[in-house]
Formats: sequence, structure tokens, C-alpha cells
Amino acid sequence: MSSILGQRPSPAPVGPRPAPQKRRTRMSALPEPRWAVSSLALFLAALPLYLLDAPVWVWGTLLAATYITGGWEPGWEGLKALKDKTLDVDLLMVVAALGAAAIGQVLDGALLIVIFAASGALEAVATARTADSVRGLLDLAPSTATRLLADGTEEMAATEALAVGDVILVRPGERIGADGRVLVGAGDVDQATITGEPLPVAKQTGDEVFAGTVNGTGALRVRVERDPSDSVIARIVQMVEEASETKAPTQLFIERIEQRYSIGMVIATLAVFAIPLAFGDGLQSALLRAMTFMIVASPCAVVLSTMPPLLSAIANAGRRGVLARSAVVMERLGRIDTVALDKTGTLTEGTPQVTDLRPLPAGGLDEDALLALTASAEHPSEHPLARAVVAAARGHGLRLSDAGDFTSTPGEGITATVDGRTITVGAPARLLDGAAQQVHLAVVAELEEAGRTAVLVLRDKVPVGVLGVADRLRPDAAATVAALTRLSGRTPVLLTGDNERAARKLATEVGITELRAGLLPQDKAAAVKEWEARGRRVLVVGDGVNDAPAHSGIAMGKAGSDLALETADAVVVRDELAAIPAVIGLSRKARRLVVQNLAIAGTFITVLVAWDLIGTLPLPLGVAGHEGSTVIVGLNGLRLLREAAWPRLAKDNV
Repeated sequence: MSSILGQRPSPAPVGPRPAPQKRRTRMSALPEPRWAVSSLALFLAALPLYLLDAPVWVWGTLLAATYITGGWEPGWEGLKALKDKTLDVDLLMVVAALGAAAIGQVLDGALLIVIFAASGALEAVATARTADSVRGLLDLAPSTATRLLADGTEEMAATEALAVGDVILVRPGERIGADGRVLVGAGDVDQATITGEPLPVAKQTGDEVFAGTVNGTGALRVRVERDPSDSVIARIVQMVEEASETKAPTQLFIERIEQRYSIGMVIATLAVFAIPLAFGDGLQSALLRAMTFMIVASPCAVVLSTMPPLLSAIANAGRRGVLARSAVVMERLGRIDTVALDKTGTLTEGTPQVTDLRPLPAGGLDEDALLALTASAEHPSEHPLARAVVAAARGHGLRLSDAGDFTSTPGEGITATVDGRTITVGAPARLLDGAAQQVHLAVVAELEEAGRTAVLVLRDKVPVGVLGVADRLRPDAAATVAALTRLSGRTPVLLTGDNERAARKLATEVGITELRAGLLPQDKAAAVKEWEARGRRVLVVGDGVNDAPAHSGIAMGKAGSDLALETADAVVVRDELAAIPAVIGLSRKARRLVVQNLAIAGTFITVLVAWDLIGTLPLPLGVAGHEGSTVIVGLNGLRLLREAAWPRLAKDNV
């Protein structure tokens, strides 16, 4: 079956804005349902003629057409697999149907073909529904945008045709066509589709906006800063599509044994035919029993047990803004028993504010000069603390100098050249030697005792000031920690590069009892390796920037930051902390459904095989049981596509 996950709509033509596309695939658009319906119609037309003893050539022709319409595609795929020296179960089903016809069970063979074709059609529809759920994310972005030309005129352009540097006009009520920055105008933008914020966010000149978000009030002129193919929405779709194409370890294991099982099944079928024949059983009876055995022993339902639940979970999580990079990740999330949480940007909102400015005597600076100097050096940095310093300086209306020779060391700080002086900004414990630390310890201790993060500023290696920065705790942090405790069986651990006083104060507020503070990224990685060496299955949750070197889990995407999307196993694009226990709960539901499916498939195969070997299993009943089990496991896995399948934080996620 060819994958339809990778298909994208063709670029919209320039012109009037088209109506939104409906991305729900119609059954009639898929070849499998069309062939299945044709096969069923021919079978139903032949059945009364067969029962009424009509001429053989009449019902025989209709049943032959039933075999062809329902069996040619799986038969052809099976022959291609055989050419590649692999044994496809689809081919075995067609062979069984032809074998039944060869011994006079033409109607039973046709029934097998019809039910087998219907099962394949349902599988194709199920796959299409999962693909629809993934592709539906594309509806978040408009197909056209109003582009402003150099002479001031407007034109409607396909969003795919927008280039970096283009300026687009976004009127009230319109979706923004590309990721960019506001040049002129102000408005309230609904970013719920990207960040999960329930309320519109005020946007003005200089603010970043994202494709697919809705401009509520006020016209905006936006300069495109990212190619449409690289927008947050496009990357979400790409990641979910890539995840849907991967296979989980359970599925890979099943596929490894499928070939051996199929070969063993063929050998067993020959034995089921030959042994009774050797003991005097009739040719037709022995062949019928062997054909029935081949059908009921086929592992179709087992093969289909694993991927539908995991793909459904990936699609459901994607709709909720949680991007699992692969089916492997989705399966593994449900097995974690230890959660390590970062502080800044994870348990806190990641938007710290400068609360204290403490110039030191050696610097000769006042508060504004200290803030301007620090902001100038921090301006190129992506770290949340750096953004807080720059925002504070702009809020004070301070002029920033250009920074050169900028370098950033994760977990330690930054160094830059400002007005010919070397400025270093970072954690006091990392930048001060023993003697200097004693001199300035009182200022740092005072800030840290108040729950602030102390940031030391050096000018030409001389301490000139200390800044106090505080971050707000996420409203759902305590509830998330409690949910993760229920899921993993132990309280999460706080891993942070922040000072221990500030970290312990926050840990107490959210209910965390174990913490490790003052860590570099490599220290966090070492802690994770230590736990894994003890046999723990560790999930690390961080902000995707400072923690990227230590990542082995989920990143809080913070509006889809580039580094988070590139480095994490999974990304919470909407930046909702409550999504962490929810996606773990969803993964566990998927794993439970996989186990259920394997139990259902195994039970059907065992019962039907035993019935055929011990008693006399009618071929139609064997066909119905085999194909019925395949349909059941397929539909059971798709239950996770429902909105209700997403666990809520207030409920039991276990």
C-alpha cells in the first residue's frame, strides 16, 4: 500500500482566496475500497444465482470476476514480494482462495476474497484517517497572502511563493501567511494553534508572529523572516509525517519473525494436507482442511497489532502540539520510570524579569549603565535570562552598543566585546575565584536567599555588578509534578544550572524533594547516565536551548524554537507543561492497545487453528474469524485518534 502521508496539496493559484480545503479522504478516492465494493457487488449478484441452480456459466462468470476484482491487487503485491525472495501473507490468502476453488469450493473461495478485500479496504481507510489527522495540521496555514510590492500596490500571492524579505499585509480576522516580524501596526493575535495561549497576544512593531495564527484587531505589516517550507507549522507537519513513517521496536520484532512464521506456516500447511492423506483421508477433505489452516494461521492480525495504536497516538499528540519524532519515541515514553525536569523554561514560564540591579564599587557604574552594558553583551544570546536583560534595558529606554566576538558556553555564560572592553556575563560560582567570591558573596547570597538568580557582570575580568533575575512558576507546575509522580512511581528530580537556594525554593513550591543544582549540561548528562546505569528509564524535560547537549527526552518548544525542534526526541510546541504527563499517558494507552491487539490476534489464531486440527472448521467460518480479528485489531488501534483519548491533567493518567 503506498503511503499518502507525504502528499501535499499543490500550490494555490494567485487570485481570490479559496475556501479552506477539506482534508478528510473520501473512501471512493482510495483504490482498495473501490475494488472491495466491486468484489462484494459481484459476489452478491452471483450468490442467489448459485443457490437457485442457475447455469454455471452465469454465476461462474460473476464469481470469477469476484476473484479478479478482489484478489488481483494483493496477489500482484504478493508476487512482487516473492520476486524479492520474501513471502507475503496476502499472496497466501489468494493461494488459499484459488485452492478452495480448485477443489470445488468456488463460493467459499470467493467469500474469502470478498472478506479479505473488505479487510484491506478497512485498513486503507484507517491509514487514510490517520494521514488526514496529520495533514489536517496544514489547514492552520492559509493558502494565500496579501503581498505588498515596492510601489505600494497589493497582490494576492500563494504562501508557498513568499520569500524571506517580502512584506505581507494581514487584515483583522485573517490568518498570518508566514513566520515573520511586525514592521508596522499593532494588533491582538490568537496564537492558540501554535503556543496554546488561550488569550490573544498583543503584537506591535518588532514582535515575532507565526504562520497560521489569527490577527484579531488592527492591520499588521509583516516582514517574512522564514521560508514558508521552514515555518513552525510546516516543521510540525514534517516531524509528524516522519514519525508516522518509522517503526517501533515491537513492530520491527514482529516483522523479523513474520517471514519465518510464514515459511513455517507453509510447511505446516503441507503437513496438514499430507498426513491425513497418508492415513486414508480423501483428497478434497485433506486439501480443504489444509486451505482452512493456511487462512486461520495467517498472522495478518498480529502484523496489524502494533502500528495503528502508535500512529494514532502520534497523530493525536501532534494535534495537541506535542511532536514525537518517531514511533520508537512514542512507544518508549510509556515505559519511563524517572523524570528529570529543568527549571528555567520548564517548571517556570521561561520569561524571567530583571528584579535587582546591584552595581559594585570597582565598576564605577550606576544602575542604568550596568543594565545597558549587560544588555549590549547579551543581545546576540538566545537564552531566556539574556532576553530578560535586553527587555529590561529597552523598557528603560537605554541605548545598546554593538557587541563583537560573541561566544556562548552553555551553563556558564557569555563573553562579548562592547566598546572595546571584554564583557563576561554568567553565574557567580563559575566566574569568581576564591578571593573575589568572598568579597562579593554577600550581594549574591542576598539575592539568592530571596529566590533570585544572580548574574555576575565582569568588565575586563573585573566584577562591576550583579543582576537579580526572577522567573514566574507555571500555574500548572505543581499539578504536573503530582501527575508525573503518579505515572512514574517516584517524584521527579530537578536538574538545573541555577543556584541551590533558588532551586530548592522552587522545588518546595511544586513538591519536588530531590534536586541537583549548579549543573553544567555535561553534569546533567552524567546524572542521566548514572540513573540509566542503575536500570532506570529516564525522561529529561528541558527548554531545548541550554539543555540541548544533555537531551534524551522532551523539549519545551517555546513557540517551536529551532534548536528544540532539531535536538529533542519530542517537542511540546505549544509550551504546555501539562502536555508532558498527558503524552506519557497517551503512550501508555497505546502500549496497552498493542498488548490487547496481540492478545486478540493470538487468541483468534489459537482457537481457529485448534478447531481446524481437532475438529472440522468450515471454511467460511475460518475466513470470517481470521478477517474479523484483523478488522478488530485495526479499529481498536484507531481508538486513539479520538479527542477523548488525550488524557487530561486533572484525571488519572496512569
